[in-house]
Amino acid sequence: MEKIIRQLTLEDLHHLEEMDTGIEDDYILRVYKRISSGSSRLYGLFMDGRLASIGGYTIFAKQYIMLGRMRSDLRYRGKNLSTQLMAHIMEQAFELSTIQWIGANTQQKNLSARRVMDKLGLAEVSKLYSAISSDISSLGAGSPVWQEIMEIPYKQAWIDRLYIQTGAVFPYECYYTFPASEALFDDAELAQWSFFENPRKDRVLIAKKDYKREYYLHAIYPWDDIMEQPGFWETISMAQNQLSKKVNNQALLWIDLSPDQVNTLPGRHPFELPSPWLLYGIDRHNRKQLPAFSG
Repeated sequence: MEKIIRQLTLEDLHHLEEMDTGIEDDYILRVYKRISSGSSRLYGLFMDGRLASIGGYTIFAKQYIMLGRMRSDLRYRGKNLSTQLMAHIMEQAFELSTIQWIGANTQQKNLSARRVMDKLGLAEVSKLYSAISSDISSLGAGSPVWQEIMEIPYKQAWIDRLYIQTGAVFPYECYYTFPASEALFDDAELAQWSFFENPRKDRVLIAKKDYKREYYLHAIYPWDDIMEQPGFWETISMAQNQLSKKVNNQALLWIDLSPDQVNTLPGRHPFELPSPWLLYGIDRHNRKQLPAFSG
């Protein structure tokens, strides 16, 4: 049986449509043009001319790659094809001299994807819950909102202290978290992000607009005292309402919470908390020999 791996093009969409993945209304079919061009790549593993497995990546901040979009035809399951394909993709990605880190984000409940990550030699980096809500007003107590920071150097100082010096993971976009480096934080993006500082000036909340089929206020806060800081939830509510008016649509809140932060939430909190997302990754300088692909 002939086995071939190659990058997919726009002309390959019909191969994808013929796959039997068991996924109803797969979003990949709707966004195929976008995820197979530009900063994204999509690859396919073919068995005797039939597309058996797909996977790809997107480049962020010129030096990060996030793997994803793994699908396999049900008729070829159990043949280790996803691992072979993703190993090939990682080899291709590290051929790009600017790429310093490759990772993947999958939900804890996705055991098959996690097995692939383990086989690829990717280490688990972090666990975060994507807490989503349309209305968090019940969490506030009427406290004054925090002071917004406008100066880029002041914003950069907070980023440097919390993320660059520590190497902590940073939720760069909804779904996409990376180990922090200076590449993630250019001045143009910091100018678009809102920073709010508490009255004691020892806490900062970062809020930014994101769009993933819906508009989100993406909130980032690295401390565990989310229920102890007066004005924290009021500030998020204010920013969420402002974004809703700006986009002329209801913007949802998305805040990435650690397990410790989730444990501090009240019993009747307003969040949807699906299975947590596990970030896996590998640094260019620490990568091991990848599983070989035999054509």
